[in-house]
Amino acid sequence: MDYQTGFFYLFAAVLLFAAYRVVTARNPVHAVLFLMLAFSQAAALWLLLKAEFLGITLVLVYLGAVMVLFLFVVMMLDINIDTVRKGFWKNFPLAAILGGLVAAELIAVLWAGFPSLSASPDAAGVGVNAANYSNTQELGLLLYTEYLYPVEVAAVILLVAMIAAIALTLRQRKDSKAINPGLQVHVRARDRLVVLPMAATQKAPPAAEINAAEEGKA
Repeated sequence: MDYQTGFFYLFAAVLLFAAYRVVTARNPVHAVLFLMLAFSQAAALWLLLKAEFLGITLVLVYLGAVMVLFLFVVMMLDINIDTVRKGFWKNFPLAAILGGLVAAELIAVLWAGFPSLSASPDAAGVGVNAANYSNTQELGLLLYTEYLYPVEVAAVILLVAMIAAIALTLRQRKDSKAINPGLQVHVRARDRLVVLPMAATQKAPPAAEINAAEEGKA
């Protein structure tokens, strides 16, 4: 066994363990951290397959942006674990059937192999000039030549989604201290100040005592 095969088994074992812990972890924060570990191991497998662009994209997009956002949201939310786990055993039979079906399909595909996908090195461009071949460059040329319009459409859709998210978030800000002058102009005094009649806490002294006190001061 060479070193590449050893690294493959190592990364695959850690990936399976991390994926298992994502499902079985009781703490949501721990589940997100194990998911980040699984993504990192998947990126390492992409690198072993000489797909550097996909591996770096997985690290930058998922580990650098999406999973950090997930971790922030999970830590900010007050998730009641007991309420979430109430319907676990109720939905377990259906989940087990679907999981077994997916596993059987994967095993069947891997067992049969991919005989129709074997291409010669010259067809992929490797045999022509293997020293200067770059799959990242070839992928970029393919995206921005043959698939230019789908890439632009996807970019426009993402831009519209980003603008919509910002518009929905900033529809009404509760922490803003801005004052509307129109509301200030239409303010009436009786709406700002209300005088309530209240009984005196002490009885007023008789008029004779007040006069005697004033004469004594004089």
